[in-house]
Amino acid sequence: MSALPYPWLVADVGGTNARFALVAEPGAVPSHVGTLASRDHAGLAEAAATYLAEHAGGIRPRAACLAVAGPVVGGRFRLTNADWASETTERVGVHLGLEHVEVLNDFEALALALPHLGEGDLRPVGGRELPIRDGSAPLAVLGPGTGLGVAGLLPTPGGWVPLPGEGGQVDVPAGTDREVEVMRLLRAEQGAANAEFLLSGDGLARLHRLLATVQGERAEALTAAEICVRRDALCVQTIEMFCALLGAFAGNAALTLGARGGVYLGGGILPRIADVLESSDFRRRFEAKPRVEEYVRAIPTALIVHPNPALVGATARLAQTLALELV
Repeated sequence: MSALPYPWLVADVGGTNARFALVAEPGAVPSHVGTLASRDHAGLAEAAATYLAEHAGGIRPRAACLAVAGPVVGGRFRLTNADWASETTERVGVHLGLEHVEVLNDFEALALALPHLGEGDLRPVGGRELPIRDGSAPLAVLGPGTGLGVAGLLPTPGGWVPLPGEGGQVDVPAGTDREVEVMRLLRAEQGAANAEFLLSGDGLARLHRLLATVQGERAEALTAAEICVRRDALCVQTIEMFCALLGAFAGNAALTLGARGGVYLGGGILPRIADVLESSDFRRRFEAKPRVEEYVRAIPTALIVHPNPALVGATARLAQTLALELV
């Protein structure tokens, strides 16, 4: 086959927002970025069609790579934190008239973006230098947003290979008596103590409420955005516990994936609390792994501050796939 002409359509679709963009030519960065509310559309195909009509002047791309916040298995996918029904890649392609379409997990796309991010797109966390992405060691990326995403990026002789998963659904890594009490209440309320139940947007609000219960306080109902900017004692304690739990969770991911090349932090929440994250217990809890502390201590951590990194990763995946199809 011959390479499909530009522009290409790329997307980063979560439970709250669906971001779309066009890639105009080889080597170009995604442009004409448009953000839609996921809940305003029946599914991915409909959201993409709205973007093309309202933000792209009706341009009809022939190839697309669309990252979604949920598992993608055998061409079928579902958003974990949205009311959309399960969809298929084939349906999206037919609906949009695409000759080539890929749908992948959003953190798989985020992982694919890592080798393409510059120093200005990253902020070191915990006093460590920026990770070195030289292809010699695995990388990990994780982060809280509407949900909690996790993925790895593995070096191979043929280049980087992403390793998507549903790591946000593992148990909460409670490490203090107070965290154990919060986890006990969480399990009683939700039937399980999944990390995403606390380390996400809704999770931050839930953590605020459960922590108040543990401390015998009465909590005002607040959103994650409100908790991030409030400075009352309970909100400060909530953010501190959030960062500590995230540090323990990130350390677990680093060990599981052998991510000696670095752990990257994404998602929509952390850029709002970047200064707090830096001064929090995140890094101490990241390193608090008895018997392997030296191993973990050598792993750098960095916050992704690029505005649309998953779009960069989707572009990289599409370019890689089409190049392989030409061979």
